[in-house]
Amino acid sequence: MTEASLQNPLRQQLQTRQRLIGCWSALANPISTEILGLAGFDWILLDVEHSTNDYSDLIPQLMALKNSPSTPIVRPQANRPEIIKKLLDIGFYNFLIPYVEDAEQAQLAVSATRYPPLGIRGVSVAHRSNQFGTITDYFEKINDSISVIVQIESQKGVDNVQEIAAIEGVDGIFIGPADLSASLGHLGNPGHPDVQKTIRYVFDQTAKAGKTCGILAPNREDALRYLEWGANFVGVGSDLGLFKSACFTLAQSYK
Repeated sequence: MTEASLQNPLRQQLQTRQRLIGCWSALANPISTEILGLAGFDWILLDVEHSTNDYSDLIPQLMALKNSPSTPIVRPQANRPEIIKKLLDIGFYNFLIPYVEDAEQAQLAVSATRYPPLGIRGVSVAHRSNQFGTITDYFEKINDSISVIVQIESQKGVDNVQEIAAIEGVDGIFIGPADLSASLGHLGNPGHPDVQKTIRYVFDQTAKAGKTCGILAPNREDALRYLEWGANFVGVGSDLGLFKSACFTLAQSYK
C-alpha cells in the first residue's frame, strides 16, 4: 500500500486564473489523443456528450495522456451523478459539466464529485482512480483534488451566472457558443452581435466572481478576441476539425 500525491495542478491553475489553451478530442482513439498530448496544449477535453466516446474508450485515452504535458478533462453527456461517479472511478480529476442553468444544478455537479459529508459520490474501495485500493490516503485527499467547470449554454444560465459562479467548488464557467446562440434565437450564428454581447457579459460576471472563464473558439480571430475580453481557458480547436481540414486541404491541393 502506498501514499500518492493527489494534487491536481489544473485546479490550482484554474483557481489562480492562469491562461490555459486547450483542444477538444472527439475521435475516440488513443493514438490521435496521444498525438494531441504531444502537441503541448495545456489541456485536452475528452468529449462524451457529442462523440462516440464510451467508458471503455476513455481509459486508453487517459493512458495515452499519462506522460503528456496536457491535462485530461472530461465532458460527460449530462449533469448526472451516476455518470460522473463512473468517470471519477476510472480516473478523471477534471470535469466540464454541460448545460448548467442555475445554482442548484451547479451544486449538484460539485456534490457529485465529492465524497460525503461534502457531497454524494458513491464509495468504492478499489477502482482505477485510487489505483485499485492501493493509495492509502485517497479518501482524505481526493475531494480537494477535483476541478469542476460548468457550462452556460442558455439564456437561463446567463440570467443566473452570478449565482452559479458563487457556488463553492465551481472552479470556472465555460460558454458553449453554439447552444448559447441557439438559445438566443441565432442558431448557427455565434458571431451575431447579441450573442457576442452576451458572451462578454458572462466573461465579465465570471471575472467579478474571481472565477476562471472559458469558451470554445476554433476560429483564431474569435479566440484572440475572447482572450482580450478576459477569457483565460480557451479551447482553440478539435482533433476532428484539424483532421478534416488537413484531409480536405491535401486532397484539394492535387486537383
